[in-house]
Amino acid sequence: MTKDVIALTPTMPDLRTLLAGLYAGGPDLGVNSLAEGAVVQLCAPDGRPLVSVEAPVLVQVPGEIARLLRHPDPDGPVWWTEARASTAVPEAGRLAGSFAGRLATVLGGTVWPPEAGHTEVVPLTADVSAVPRPATAAPAIDVLTGTTAVIIQDRPVVPLTSWLADALRACADDGRALQIVTPPTAHLTMAARTALSGLPNRWVVQDPEHGAYDGLSGARLQWRDGTFTPVRDERGAASAAAPFAAGSDTGERQLLLTLRTRHPAGENLVLGRALETVWRHLTGAPPTGWSTAEPVNLPWSTREVTDLARTRAPRPTFLLAVGHPDRPAMATMRVLRTAAGVEEDITLALGYGPNEEPPLGAVAPLAAALDAEHGLVTLLTSVRAARRDVTVPPRLEAPPRPVAFTLGGAEADAVGRERAEQPPAGPAPRRLGRALHYALDTPREDEAWDRFRALVSHLRPEGRPEPDVGLRKP
Repeated sequence: MTKDVIALTPTMPDLRTLLAGLYAGGPDLGVNSLAEGAVVQLCAPDGRPLVSVEAPVLVQVPGEIARLLRHPDPDGPVWWTEARASTAVPEAGRLAGSFAGRLATVLGGTVWPPEAGHTEVVPLTADVSAVPRPATAAPAIDVLTGTTAVIIQDRPVVPLTSWLADALRACADDGRALQIVTPPTAHLTMAARTALSGLPNRWVVQDPEHGAYDGLSGARLQWRDGTFTPVRDERGAASAAAPFAAGSDTGERQLLLTLRTRHPAGENLVLGRALETVWRHLTGAPPTGWSTAEPVNLPWSTREVTDLARTRAPRPTFLLAVGHPDRPAMATMRVLRTAAGVEEDITLALGYGPNEEPPLGAVAPLAAALDAEHGLVTLLTSVRAARRDVTVPPRLEAPPRPVAFTLGGAEADAVGRERAEQPPAGPAPRRLGRALHYALDTPREDEAWDRFRALVSHLRPEGRPEPDVGLRKP
């Protein structure tokens, strides 16, 4: 098990300050480095890691500290230096707190959680030889078995940090499941929820009264054969834990857009413009920041997004974007190089309060702009009853209700205009230039999904290649 402590400082911790922090345990402890120096570890005399410190990250995006830590947002950019302490050794948690507290004291910053920070020397008194050595050098992983890597997180919001992203890649390479264990008070960011989608990965909620359950499906869980698996009755059926039941409707809503664009590959191609267009149409402003992990730390720049994708090509690039705190919004974007060109798969969620209406009237003009200027393939627009802050709680939430689907002009040509303009469940699509815009909203949610499924089936008739719809009910 580990404990996270974060130092938030207005200036970057230099080598002298980092060394002062690493002396939190006195001169008897050693220092090690991993990942070509990106991670520094404070170690026991026998080399056992006690605290792992990631390289500081400059967070230049307003609202990120408040979004992820429920901590007052500082004025201006802040350096985020994160330490993970192994609680297998009793002193390690206080060592991490002393490390962070020393950085904050020297540089005039703060510590999260506030009660963890201090500047005392923490001598190592425990017999570390009696503590089993970690089964992996990865600092994010707390328990490693033949089938599963377990990460234990005690944070109000669990983000897709670089720690977690590295662990996901390692598990994918090794064929292991990644399971994150949290208390029932924790929420996931949309990025973390996307990363954990699909078995064998799992979000495990440890409830003191009701035991363990899956935070996304509600299935009651048990630790068995080195992994968390559903508890099944004599008929083999799983059951949902009581805390997972849906709460009352607060009136909060989310507007969800899932879209794909395609561009010819070329040296003049600029990526991220479709996402920026979506943001401007729906909020009146571009995204405020982007990154490949959380915290989202870089000011929004389509040039920098493009440069990153070029350096990673032909491998895919995954990135995140966020908006201004006044309009909570988060997007994930995956850039793929395919035989057809360069594709952007984008999912965007925007949050609205009880007295705020999602701007559904802006969707058709947005779809027209995406098709005319950004190579739109498909766009699905949905609305759901969910949190305004776009985080994911460990409770049942109503599924999205589709309200509109847009088929890009080139894709409509591939399907065949006559066929594409005659959907089986009606009504006829609205023409947006060359794109076709289908209304899906009905008074009943199941009817809306039935209409969408019938439409998608109609657009990929038997005997012809499937069009690039690429959209499924969540």
